[in-house]
Amino acid sequence: MDKYVNLVKLSVGSESVDTLIAWQDSRKPLYEDGCPRHVTRMWPKREAEILNGGSIYWVIKGVIQCRQRILRLDEVRGEDGIRRCAIVMDPEVHRTQNALKRPFQGWRYLKPEDSPADLPKTREQDDALPEDLNRALADIGLL
Repeated sequence: MDKYVNLVKLSVGSESVDTLIAWQDSRKPLYEDGCPRHVTRMWPKREAEILNGGSIYWVIKGVIQCRQRILRLDEVRGEDGIRRCAIVMDPEVHRTQNALKRPFQGWRYLKPEDSPADLPKTREQDDALPEDLNRALADIGLL
């Protein structure tokens, strides 16, 4: 199997997977290819591994809830002339099993073996454990 790595990122302002999707859909007209993007100041050093099959896992309300496959990294320059990285994603959002994630800034690498599994397409959410119980177990180090 080829070596790849994922990214994990907070989806600031999203209340749910549906609000993330709605926000991305509202921005589609801005891009010729219609693919959503997340622009970040830092360029990933592990670009080749990311582009070898990696996804961006979205943390919504302290929980990884979904992912999108990363298609490419585009260079963009703002009006300030600073080089930034646009993480271009597949528009298809894959819901995942819930995985608690403490707050952090920017993005982080996420190994495939540490990434939550996708939910079956017929399941809208992971309801294996109530969220408060899931958080309590994580707080004491059991998840």
